Amino acid sequence: MVRYMPITGLDCTIPALLIDTEAPLDVLHENAAYRIRCATQLLEQLATDHPLQGNAMTVNELAQLLVIPLRDGCDLLDIIGRRLQAEALST
Repeated sequence: MVRYMPITGLDCTIPALLIDTEAPLDVLHENAAYRIRCATQLLEQLATDHPLQGNAMTVNELAQLLVIPLRDGCDLLDIIGRRLQAEALST
């Protein structure tokens, strides 16, 4: 695994946002949990208090906005999983 992995949310020739795959596992986990929790809290708030009243453009924009932290969180969880598997194989 390379040391600095680009996030998968943005496909570009020169990535500017990278994940340090050698960061401590607790730091990777904390960052993944934060991003997923932010998206989840917003979705829960919308589901209970603020119906979007069928506005397709608003729903589309909101979905695109929420994909960013969710995908970042999944990228971080993927790295954690790979690191844990490598640890298990080395013991």
